[in-house]
Amino acid sequence: MRVFAPELAPYQDEPKQLPSGALGKDALLRLRFEARRDRSILAFSDRRAPLLVQKALYCDEGMPDLPVVFIITNSGGILQGDRYTMEFAAGPDACGHITSQAATKIHEMDANYAGQTQEISLEEGAYLEYLPEMVIPFRHSRFHTRTRIRIASTATLLYSEILMGGRQFYGDGELFQFDLFSSTVAAERPDGTKLFVEKFLIEPGRLEPSRLGVMGDSTVFGNVILLTPREHAEAIQGRVAAAWNREEGWAAGVSRLPNDAGLIYKVIGKESSTVRAKVREFWSLVRPQVTGFAVPPKFPWH
Repeated sequence: MRVFAPELAPYQDEPKQLPSGALGKDALLRLRFEARRDRSILAFSDRRAPLLVQKALYCDEGMPDLPVVFIITNSGGILQGDRYTMEFAAGPDACGHITSQAATKIHEMDANYAGQTQEISLEEGAYLEYLPEMVIPFRHSRFHTRTRIRIASTATLLYSEILMGGRQFYGDGELFQFDLFSSTVAAERPDGTKLFVEKFLIEPGRLEPSRLGVMGDSTVFGNVILLTPREHAEAIQGRVAAAWNREEGWAAGVSRLPNDAGLIYKVIGKESSTVRAKVREFWSLVRPQVTGFAVPPKFPWH
């Protein structure tokens, strides 16, 4: 499958190994959550390696009826020519939490690129947290991801991306030595009414990300999108102030999305632990406001 995006034009050559999208390189994952009496369940799952999931776990102490699903990959990372497709859905009044087993590693490439398509659909009253672990692009990697969200006006989606600048402590360091990272998120109502489109494109060979006004001396970028009814967005925005902490090495702020879609929260930092902590702080405001439940304490190994 070829994705027609201008930034991918230089990377249309095929790998010398398996061609792009070949068997074993066309991962698929479909999940659907539904409400059942006193709790939500993972009602449907379909997967094709290297993407895997096991059964939903009820391991969230803050929200015991929340099904938690860990995305697992048996490939050790994303390779050139890989094409990933993920589809997540939540039925009326259903809830769910999706995360990844570990950081997503995008391996070095000498041909083509890796692509990912995500479709997320939330029906009336649904609540979904999609908070995967960070993405680590290796030297000369190229990654294109496009996410389309269809969400009812009474539903809530908390969606997070955390991007590292590379393997900072590998060899002499690989900060911002990947070729391309492109991410687009588009949201709409079930009737097709457009809400917003956001795209960020990073090509370190063309424009240095560490220049002043972009990343500066920060190496980790967190991008969190909250799609939620207006009353929740206003309450949460009022509790999040733009801040720059020079001593701890981070800066963060929140903005309103157009068309009363919700909020977008961005944070940059020098350490992944700092950015993850700030994303968790934002999450800890969202869940109680929308559901009335608290975010559980952080696991000791985090």
